[in-house]
Amino acid sequence: MQTTSPPTPPWYRQVSRTQWKSFFAAWIGYVLDGFDFVLITLVLTEISDEFGLSTVQAASLISGAFITRWLGGAVLGAIGDRYGRKLSMVLSILLYSVGTFACGFAWNYHSLFAARLAIGMGMAGEYSASATYVMESWPAALRSRASGFLISGFSVGSVLAAQVYDWVVPSLGWRWMFYLGLIPIAIALWMRRALPEAEEWTESVAEKGAKPNPFRPLFVTRGRATVNTVLVVVATVSLFLVFTPGGAGMVPVLSVVAGLSLAAFAVQLGGKRGWALYLSMIVTLFFAFLYSWPIQALLPTYLKTELGYSTGQVTDVLYFAGFGTMAGCWAAGFLGDRIGAKKAYALTLLASLAFVYPVFAVQNNLLLLGILLFLLQATSFGISGLLPRYIGGHFPTASRGAALGFTYNVGALGGAVAPVLGAHLASGMDLGQALAVLTFAGTVIVVVLVGFDVPARLNRLTDPDSTPDHLAVVTAENPVRADR
Repeated sequence: MQTTSPPTPPWYRQVSRTQWKSFFAAWIGYVLDGFDFVLITLVLTEISDEFGLSTVQAASLISGAFITRWLGGAVLGAIGDRYGRKLSMVLSILLYSVGTFACGFAWNYHSLFAARLAIGMGMAGEYSASATYVMESWPAALRSRASGFLISGFSVGSVLAAQVYDWVVPSLGWRWMFYLGLIPIAIALWMRRALPEAEEWTESVAEKGAKPNPFRPLFVTRGRATVNTVLVVVATVSLFLVFTPGGAGMVPVLSVVAGLSLAAFAVQLGGKRGWALYLSMIVTLFFAFLYSWPIQALLPTYLKTELGYSTGQVTDVLYFAGFGTMAGCWAAGFLGDRIGAKKAYALTLLASLAFVYPVFAVQNNLLLLGILLFLLQATSFGISGLLPRYIGGHFPTASRGAALGFTYNVGALGGAVAPVLGAHLASGMDLGQALAVLTFAGTVIVVVLVGFDVPARLNRLTDPDSTPDHLAVVTAENPVRADR
């Protein structure tokens, strides 16, 4: 007598009500991320006019949020590894809210820049904490979907910011954009007050009584602790000078100093077996930001200054871009679960190259420009919705928060370099051409690094017994464990 197994329920029914609630609480944090980033790019011209800023100073306000991201991502990620993902999420959004509130009261360039530093730390912690929380809460077979759906919150925030800008700034001024940004922050904190802890972290860490300390390698001896404390100061000050006018004339030297300091941390955190993984992951993510953030940062400026678009037209174009990113994140989740995150990421990025130069060839056709931007953002920025899944799979649960937070946010310095580099390139060519060159070149490099699985290949050289994917499904046919 044959027995038939019950039919597999649709994927959305495999996610429990509690897991959906956890997802939406984390998703709102990403909405805030997108709202704030697009917000600063939208009001950049108004801020520049009020404070009398140069193009480089204005671009540095975008870069400012990236200077402290590496520190915020590592520290808040480590708190998540040791005390739970939920606590890390709450602390991140509290820090984020302080920075947002302070932006509205900024009285000059320096006070606004300082507020952006606080936002950068909170933004970094939000990314690592929420990404690990959702992926460790959802079923293993659906973790690419969890990653892609979660990151789609960024594009929702960008669309929301564009609409609020159109309503608020012409009548109330740019400061009210930051004041209104506190409303969704309050909602996010309220939703997170009663969340359960991430299941995988609870099973792998909390229930075993483990107290992981990902920073232990940095403080093994008093001498090493002293050196690494100095390195934190050196890296932060160097980055600050690189992305502000204060470092004029010394940017190449300061960049090398900051890079070597951060590389020293990566080597120590990775240890003898993992240092190659940490360094190669940072390089991959650096170029991922370098290809995607020139358009994110300077598209409104390009539309206003070179194409002469009005506020309403800029808002319309950003709708197309935002919805394209959103659609790309959703599609990335399904594609990643079907063919694998690495393959989906590389193939979709390769397809995006067909749209880069056509976007900046369009001049006076708003509809055509919007359609091309939709397609470019869906295949380029949207596919980066798989990044949490891609990065998280390389690291075990006990150190995933700190490792993801550190590597992602050091790599995010590519996003700080992008607008400044775009502004400098634009001094010798049209801004649109500069953005196209940066986007195309960065995309090709990431396709090679991800498509040929470079981080994992290098990791196997130093750690032959490394687990291929710590977030993979555990089955009899695929006995890959979620932890070492």
